[in-house]
Amino acid sequence: MGTNTRVLGAALGATMLLSSAAAATELRIGMASEPSAIDPHYHNLGPNNEIRRHMFESLIWQDEQQKLSPLLATSWKPTGETTWEFKLRKGVKFHDGSDFTANDFIYTACRIPNVKESPSSFTIYTRAMQKIETPDDHTLIVHTAKPYPLLPVELATWGVLSAKANGVSGKVEYSPEGCIGVSEWPATEDFNNGKLTVGTGPFKFVEYVKGDRLVLARNDDYWGEKPEWSKVTVKPITNDAARVAALLAGDVDFISKPPTQDLARLQNDPNFGLSQGLSNRVIYLHMDQYGPSTVGVKGTGAPDGTYQGEGPCAESACEKNPFEDVRVRKAVSMAIDREAIVAKVMGGVAVAAGELLPQGFFGSTPGAKPEPYDPAGAKKLLAEAGYPNGFELVLATPNDRYINDAKISQAIAQMLTRVGIKTSVDAMTKSVFFGRRNKYEFSLYLAGWGSGTGEMSSPLRALVATRDKSRGLGGTNRGRYSNPEMDDLVLQALATVDDAKREAILQRASKIAMENYAILPLHFEVTTWAHRKGLTYGARADQYTIAMGIKSAN
Repeated sequence: MGTNTRVLGAALGATMLLSSAAAATELRIGMASEPSAIDPHYHNLGPNNEIRRHMFESLIWQDEQQKLSPLLATSWKPTGETTWEFKLRKGVKFHDGSDFTANDFIYTACRIPNVKESPSSFTIYTRAMQKIETPDDHTLIVHTAKPYPLLPVELATWGVLSAKANGVSGKVEYSPEGCIGVSEWPATEDFNNGKLTVGTGPFKFVEYVKGDRLVLARNDDYWGEKPEWSKVTVKPITNDAARVAALLAGDVDFISKPPTQDLARLQNDPNFGLSQGLSNRVIYLHMDQYGPSTVGVKGTGAPDGTYQGEGPCAESACEKNPFEDVRVRKAVSMAIDREAIVAKVMGGVAVAAGELLPQGFFGSTPGAKPEPYDPAGAKKLLAEAGYPNGFELVLATPNDRYINDAKISQAIAQMLTRVGIKTSVDAMTKSVFFGRRNKYEFSLYLAGWGSGTGEMSSPLRALVATRDKSRGLGGTNRGRYSNPEMDDLVLQALATVDDAKREAILQRASKIAMENYAILPLHFEVTTWAHRKGLTYGARADQYTIAMGIKSAN
């Protein structure tokens, strides 16, 4: 596979000798976010995905740099242009003692599109499979409609359920139109209460109390290397100050995403250590580019045409949409001082972005640089676009999803106001934000994207490709940018097995998106974890906190 990724950054601060507390076999983790469910397929969301990896394994593992290695599959290879063979690991037991076989994989692939009320489905990672054959219990032959080099990467993103634990004892036959052999699908609640939380992973489910704790126990019958910790308690502590206070008080041993203002204090304290590395999560601005009018702007005048589409402007009059003009989009980009945001808002713990993946990731453009800060140039472009006096704008943002998200938005609002775009910020909790975003209630909003595959097709396909469910494009493109040429390149890349050719195609597609200001990348998050002395952690590009990766220092 050509998933060529690289994580920059290193551990900060030397870890100390093991204290008596470190010798304990219980690990207590304070997390910045809580999963929306324990059901491994309910919500394709970071907090959910990191938790499921403890209990439900996928065929393939992604390491700290998102490189692939065997897990439930011992090997995989293409056996033709549209076929892949996966050899499954023998002797693997589920937590209930039943054997893992190919039938469990097929059952899981069938269940994923049948998760009720899923906010974000994993079907984007099963859509390519057209037919699955099982010559024996530990061999899968997967057929795709066309060459599909990303199949192994996509099969690393979702965990396998036990068919028997979910009441299915017979053979399941896979079909994209509807599988045969299953009459009823499990409910998400039965994973949350532990009834069906049966995987093959290194930890077993013990207890889940929403808003308070998830308790896991070591799977002593695990087929692979057994975790160091006999018990792991994961506590959601969403308030930054409270999370740091819990670490300082010894209530937890390890926390995710300590606030940037506390990093120097923790680094200089001999009782604590930091682990840090560059992530693949880009923080970006999306602009509404659909239709002659858009919500959230004033001073642009009457629209040039009638709005036809989803969103508030379909129901009531909105003013002219300035973001249809590429000059306005470029002016917004030029008005933002990315390096100042990195230095002052992020405390240096970020990297300014010139495209949607950091340098060195597969499909990124060598030498791609952030947009230079040029407020004078921004004012000139606005005047050329017909807005010499600017206009008014509302910038929407979550205030509890990304590192310093609301503070970043406030800084951007000030920068835009300086060039004549009088900008106010509408900050809200992530649950409210994403619900409103999905209803197209914002003309400009801040959000983030982490590449699950570690290569450029992930953000291009999700964020800037034309929304087209039938082709699996544009699932998170709420700015509704559309460029058929770029769409065709993305689809061409997804069907190109040759790594060098695929990377060149992705680079061309990325160049089109950036030159058209389809989306405005701001910076890449540098992820930090803090922990008591005597612990180490390998920083992950996907930002996941994985208990198996937390080790006692020797």
